[in-house]
Amino acid sequence: MLALTQFTVSWAQAPSSVLPPTATTQLPTLGSGGEMNSNAERRLGERIAREIYRDPDYIDDPVLVDYVQGIWQPLLVAARARGDLSEELDQRFAWEVMLGRDRSINAFALPGGYLGLHLGLVGVVSSRDELASVLAHELSHVTQRHISRIMTKQSQQAPWLLGAMILGALAASKSPDAANAVLVGSQAVAAQTQLNFSRDMEREADRVGYGILMQAGFAPQAFATMFDKLGQSSRLNDSGAFPYLRSHPLTTERLADMQSRQPPGVRAPDVAAQSPSHAMLSARARVLSNSSVDALRAWLGQAPKSVGDPSPVTAQAAALYGAALAASKLRDPASAASHVRQLGSLPITEPVAARLVKLLQAELALAQGDAAAAVALLTSIGPIKAEVSAPWKTDRPWVMLSAQAWIAAGQPALATERLQQWVRTYPRDAQAWSLLSSAYGAQGKALRSVRASAEARVAELDYEAAMDRFNAAQALVRESAVRASDADHIEASIVDMRRREVQSLLKEQALER
Repeated sequence: MLALTQFTVSWAQAPSSVLPPTATTQLPTLGSGGEMNSNAERRLGERIAREIYRDPDYIDDPVLVDYVQGIWQPLLVAARARGDLSEELDQRFAWEVMLGRDRSINAFALPGGYLGLHLGLVGVVSSRDELASVLAHELSHVTQRHISRIMTKQSQQAPWLLGAMILGALAASKSPDAANAVLVGSQAVAAQTQLNFSRDMEREADRVGYGILMQAGFAPQAFATMFDKLGQSSRLNDSGAFPYLRSHPLTTERLADMQSRQPPGVRAPDVAAQSPSHAMLSARARVLSNSSVDALRAWLGQAPKSVGDPSPVTAQAAALYGAALAASKLRDPASAASHVRQLGSLPITEPVAARLVKLLQAELALAQGDAAAAVALLTSIGPIKAEVSAPWKTDRPWVMLSAQAWIAAGQPALATERLQQWVRTYPRDAQAWSLLSSAYGAQGKALRSVRASAEARVAELDYEAAMDRFNAAQALVRESAVRASDADHIEASIVDMRRREVQSLLKEQALER
């Protein structure tokens, strides 16, 4: 994990290509996956992910999720090309990044291919490349089976610890102090062994992640600049523990290692030259991670007062984007409209950034109850054309916003058509299923609405809630006094099949307990 203090399809341009597999010898791993098989690891990951979905700090913001996916998916492609991601793990693990509102600079890997990313980290990185370096590091924790290996290490230590406890019990008959010394000493040695094992894993994740980052076409120097940021953060949050008592290598040590791997003549990226799209998305992450009234008002005070502001366009774009979103959160439509107009007048030439501005305008119009204006704005920009869309650039923000706007504007059939296409391709998108449920409900299609609501719960791994909704759907079929159409008969069959599948998943959960 990258954590310093504690402890899911991008608007920015995706890498133009994924580099071909290299012929160089891959770095060796520290060992096998341990005693835990991939199925067990996936089930363990799902148990943890289920709790994260229920956490109030979990956030599924389509704009930020799309941005993160635009970085995450090329890294997965690169890991497959390098041979770091085996076919077995590729098929069995979830490979999902979940976002949290936490303001801390942190990311973490979970069993089964689930990753957590705090908005605080998204808000401080200076470029897509720096965020890619973090995700590549966490991805390597999963591909190298570090969690399974940690558990194996702990199981190997258990007999030794049991022996130490027996020795302590025997020593107690002679001297209580001696017994305490044996027990404390054995625990200290075990803890030190575990810490050393964790540090080795962090070093391995750095090495493997660096290779994945380069293979995916991201700037390799981003690893070093990211560690520099972590070093600055650690000076504020460091516990002061000696190096040999830490679970992670010293940040300075990791920074030096990454700097030594840089190709000759490579210079660090110019932070001031970051793209307007990344700057605006970073501002969005900071606003959503801290929605206190004082923090939101601070954004309004920092916004440029005029178009002729001397600060760089990128800085102005970030400040105005954050101010417009903050004003909307404060329920100040006049201020939000003023800031977004000023944002739209900036000389932004980056197409991705210009599209972000339009999406924000539609989002603000929808928040103010002007569904017609939101529909008009979204219709004017339209979805991203398939011929210019990479496999990981799905234009999810446009789809989700358009569905909400169509439902609010009294055109739920348009939302239904688009969302049906979406969930066929992305059946684990809980937000899309929830919107589809609303769209069906607005058309009086109760059975389909309840079934879509159940699918949303399945996507969030909440099988008990999903079962309740599937039962409710079956009750609707039984109690309906109106002759069902052929389509309703098909829907009833789907409900029955899906209910049995979820029932099997619940039985598996019960056995795991």
